[in-house]
Amino acid sequence: MPEDSKPPAALPASGAARHRLSPVDLAWLRMDDPTNLMMITGVLTFDEPLPADRLLAVMHERLATIPRFRQRVVGSYTTGRLFWEEDPAFDVSRHLERHTLPEPGDDDALRALVSELMSRPLETDRPLWCFHLIDNYRGGSALMGRIHHAIGDGIALVLVLLSLAETTPEWPHRNTGEDSTNPFSALFTGHPGAIAKVRRHAEELMPEGMKLLLNPVEALKAANPVLKGLASIGAAGRLTFRPPDPRTPFRGALGKAKRATWSDPLPVEEMREIAGRLGCNLNDVLLSSMAGGLGRYLESHGKRAEGLNFRAAVPVNLRPLERMGDLGNQFGLIFLSLPVGMRDPVARLAELRRRMRALKRSAEPVAAFQILRGLGLSPLALQRAVVRLIATKATAVMTSVPGPSHHLFLGGKRLSGIFFWVPQAGRVSLGISILSYAGEIRLGLASDAGLVPDPEAIITGFYQELEALRGAG
Repeated sequence: MPEDSKPPAALPASGAARHRLSPVDLAWLRMDDPTNLMMITGVLTFDEPLPADRLLAVMHERLATIPRFRQRVVGSYTTGRLFWEEDPAFDVSRHLERHTLPEPGDDDALRALVSELMSRPLETDRPLWCFHLIDNYRGGSALMGRIHHAIGDGIALVLVLLSLAETTPEWPHRNTGEDSTNPFSALFTGHPGAIAKVRRHAEELMPEGMKLLLNPVEALKAANPVLKGLASIGAAGRLTFRPPDPRTPFRGALGKAKRATWSDPLPVEEMREIAGRLGCNLNDVLLSSMAGGLGRYLESHGKRAEGLNFRAAVPVNLRPLERMGDLGNQFGLIFLSLPVGMRDPVARLAELRRRMRALKRSAEPVAAFQILRGLGLSPLALQRAVVRLIATKATAVMTSVPGPSHHLFLGGKRLSGIFFWVPQAGRVSLGISILSYAGEIRLGLASDAGLVPDPEAIITGFYQELEALRGAG
């Protein structure tokens, strides 16, 4: 728990229904630190102003029907006896703040506000989420959401977004339930037949995301549980005893202040064309370009990058669609060694692709999930020690989430863009997130303000590496 936030509420004396946090969700909750808050942060942009009354109506009709968004955490962080309990004072309006950007209401103004809010802990006496409606952004609005990782992982929260939105601008829309215009809203409330409806709509709305939901990581498909268990033990040992990442300007003592930035929209079809021409997939192109951008950043700051490799922790989904309605977290991690110091962009791409494929066929994601689960069952002091140890094995967190392929509408207003930022555990200073939406891809990058005060320079290097791949092949 961050030092400057309130402690969780005490356990109720009697009568109040509560459910114990799963070990993995408990582990993420206890990873909170003043210098690295375990929040998933996202921004939705709208070309037109989004009226606050419409947003509150959507929050009441859709978000408040999801049990986890009405529940606060009670109990003791130290002993690990923590529970989800219905917040007796729950009111969606307590979870919405209003802001107005100063003129000219541009990206710089939004970056400053997002960075400030990203550095602020959530209130722990209520459900662990908050929305911020930001007016005067490019003549429209932006909606920032801060949601604790204990509530859900990235894939689950994309489905939460789909439960709030519509595919048409009709307003007001029908409420939740059997007559709802949105089948995703039934996924989290247990309506019979919800899974079949969600599957049909998701295959149309987010086909790439459905591949993740219908085909969890290959490591889970092992037929022999004994062999799978042995492989996981071996992978856990390799992860634990792997040497720490090298010292670079990206590693060091962290502060509380963060810096957030994002890329311009990148056309999905163009990225696929580049990937197809170079014999790889879209994510390979983006991750390799980012690795090259990190190398360029180091060199522009007078640091040697040639021959340098350091790791990024990359989440891998382990949960099928049928269990997404439970929210929470069920993903593993692979620790991808980034060939940051390879200057040839094509050679770097091929090497990164080789390393990624080998890791995805390994048991490392399952082993990492079991370590996370074990942390949630361990004393707090032991968890902190293990998190510090594992965090030395990575310099960044990188995640990629396929989002909706069509435009969505919230409160009758068209959602024009989405970008988000992943939290970094331990002493990891960089978080890099990729999200596709409506035919475009946006990268979000969050950094420690003391170590990397100018993350926009990394994005610039990414653009330069991507341009080099455009001209290759």
